[in-house]
Amino acid sequence: MGLIIEQPYNSYTAQDHAVWRYVMRQNIRFLSKYAHGSYTDGLRKTGISIDTIPHMYGMNRILKEIGWAAVAVDGFIPPAAFMEFQAYNVLVIAADIRPINQIAYTPAPDIIHEAAGHAPIIADPEYAGYLKFFGEIGSKAFSSARDYELYEAIRHLSILKADPYTKNSDICSAEEYLSYLEQNTGEPSEMSRIRNLHWWTVEYGLIGDVNDFKIYGAGLLSSIGESMNCIKPKVKKLPYSIDSADFSFDITTQQPQLFVTPDFGHLNTVLNQFADEMALRTGGVKAIKKAEESENTATVELSSGLQISGTFKNSIIRNGKAIYLKTDGPTSLCFENKEISGHGKSYHSHGFGSPLGALQNGLKLQNLSSGELESHGFTTGSRVNLDFESGIKVSGIFEYSIIRNGNTLLLGFSDCTVSLGEEVLFKPEWGMFDMAVGEKITSAYPGPADPDAFDYHFEAPKEFTHKIEHSSKAQYLHALYRKLREARENVHATMDVESFAMEILTDFPEEWLLLTELAEYLSDKGMAEDLQMKISNHLEELKKADPELDRLICDAMALMVDYH
Repeated sequence: MGLIIEQPYNSYTAQDHAVWRYVMRQNIRFLSKYAHGSYTDGLRKTGISIDTIPHMYGMNRILKEIGWAAVAVDGFIPPAAFMEFQAYNVLVIAADIRPINQIAYTPAPDIIHEAAGHAPIIADPEYAGYLKFFGEIGSKAFSSARDYELYEAIRHLSILKADPYTKNSDICSAEEYLSYLEQNTGEPSEMSRIRNLHWWTVEYGLIGDVNDFKIYGAGLLSSIGESMNCIKPKVKKLPYSIDSADFSFDITTQQPQLFVTPDFGHLNTVLNQFADEMALRTGGVKAIKKAEESENTATVELSSGLQISGTFKNSIIRNGKAIYLKTDGPTSLCFENKEISGHGKSYHSHGFGSPLGALQNGLKLQNLSSGELESHGFTTGSRVNLDFESGIKVSGIFEYSIIRNGNTLLLGFSDCTVSLGEEVLFKPEWGMFDMAVGEKITSAYPGPADPDAFDYHFEAPKEFTHKIEHSSKAQYLHALYRKLREARENVHATMDVESFAMEILTDFPEEWLLLTELAEYLSDKGMAEDLQMKISNHLEELKKADPELDRLICDAMALMVDYH
């Protein structure tokens, strides 16, 4: 697909592993009380390491046992592609990890969010079923042409924020542009509205009732800052319903309201309600308009079962009905998601057009067998004249019919003229007129009916996450993290803790995470009480200077109490 990458495991620094360890330990400490029971059960079932960032290969071996798989991707991928993966029980994991200055909350998807947030909860069979169903419906939701522009702006901002060396001015500019797009997107598309449902359930969902709830959304499960914040009264708790589709979200900040579902079954109920409003299920004029507005490959299915896949443009609508379908460029004709032999993109390379609707004489072409067609004058070499209720006229020499499961899908005519009043829609010199048979549109959705035959794939994003080039000072800091980690994991290791602590306090006095890890190491070893006090006093000064660090450091020190 061009979206899957190799997990850059050797690029993770010792500081990255320390960030993972901090978040995971905080999650277990806090979420054991506030998360849905299936989360802590899932952590055990999926075997996700607490101390080190997991390898994708190991995760896949474990996920396979619950019917899922995982792939590494580069940050945000297009929503339609994300849904497609989910429909096939594939968990998409952004391979990067948040920088330490976003340890409590990050707007970018990262391995903490995906592996520690999504993976454990899908061990619950009922919830996993909802995720798969959501992927199936979500992958059939139409995006507007503006949606992709919005996606690229979100991806760009998340890439900037994930790079600790990005200038603040660049982040501000990206935020301003994203805000502009969000305020000027026009009528929301199916994809934008179903993404809201995804956000308020899969990412930020609560379960129970508005006064007594548990956390199950991966965005909350992987954000120690927001998971603690969400239980406070200042964050509104609303009953989850289809109305949630009209609540947009801001990835750059914590959410002002959250939605509470009574149980996982209710999630499917709401999703079905939403799907009933989609072009996927409504068909009709709405469906063809959605297909055209997407300005991309789409499939329109007719009442006969014929599927037309291409870029729809300039279809003719009269009196609230689609009377003539048109595609521009390569088009494929399919039945039951398989391309009909001889009707692929190479044959319909310049587009496709066909009338829809009932005939004036009431004849139901799609219901006729080959014998019945012949009895109504459809014999090879005979001229046939068809008058549609819409006013479209077809006159040509009958050449062939294609029938599947008792339904006529296509009728072929040579020397054919198709007209609507004075307008000629098809001329004899254009060759064979392959007429789609079907009185109405029953469904429409993005993408081709037969992706393999259409040679359809999702394009990789144009912008890639930054390969972080750490300074020599940062590399030295990471070496200190690694040294402490090795000492912690090797019971026989020794190190000069006095000089080690002085290096940190002198060269990296703001490095609170490394200092709290050192304090924990000293406490575990029962050594250097004077040094422990010195570190503790320094951490107190950091807390006074920064309210955000106050909470992070307090939480880190609380772990020392919990683990002893």
